[in-house]
Amino acid sequence: MLKYYHAEPLANSLKSMVPLKEKGLSYESVYVDLHKFEQHSDWFVAINPEGQVPVLDHDGTIVTHTTVINEYLEDVFPDAQPDSGPLRPRDAAGAARMRYWNKFVDEHVMNHVSMHGWHRLVGVIARNIDEGTFEDLLSHIPLPDQRKKWATARSGFSEADLANASEKIDYALAKVERQLGETAWLAGDTYTLADINFYAHCGAMVERMFPEKEVAARYPRLVDWRERVTARPAVAEALKSEDRTQPGLRTWSGDR
Repeated sequence: MLKYYHAEPLANSLKSMVPLKEKGLSYESVYVDLHKFEQHSDWFVAINPEGQVPVLDHDGTIVTHTTVINEYLEDVFPDAQPDSGPLRPRDAAGAARMRYWNKFVDEHVMNHVSMHGWHRLVGVIARNIDEGTFEDLLSHIPLPDQRKKWATARSGFSEADLANASEKIDYALAKVERQLGETAWLAGDTYTLADINFYAHCGAMVERMFPEKEVAARYPRLVDWRERVTARPAVAEALKSEDRTQPGLRTWSGDR
């Protein structure tokens, strides 16, 4: 039996939900309310000591970190793709290209997009918590880097850090646009986990988060790619998953 612990269908929670849908796998959905800090509660930390979503529980085997979860699903359910075909190429060269793009998104895209989301939206949440309660919440965050990130969100990220992150995002968008001029999908001629990764962390929401980047005008191939991903039935189904995000904060929400 599969059990998937997740938040709203964006960023990391969306990234591993889409493969579950693409493969037609039945799973129990367990919503973890980030606005109530359930990811740091005793019951959840007992499942994932790092206190982060999403988490996949497969008959008692706990798998964390989305890139690892998605490869695990490919390993355990290689033929469970009723419509999409393999999400990881079966040939070594194709799998390497997919992993290259996953590494690029994980290391050079995700954190830079996340910083802007935390600065604009999570900071609002953090600043609305009184100091005593906030310090208590910080004490329950297992990962030191996450504690620092929450504290920085409350005070505000520096303009230099935000500018650097914005430049990194520009580089990523241009890189993806060039690649889509050569291949239909990021890793080649087939849709893979690499497309799902970039879509979940940037492609699905880049225009809403960064209207100043004029994405439609500057990156037409990326926009076409995004529409093709969004139109996939499995993606559309994942995007309809439970979302308790406050309406005013739905422009972006990342795993906390």
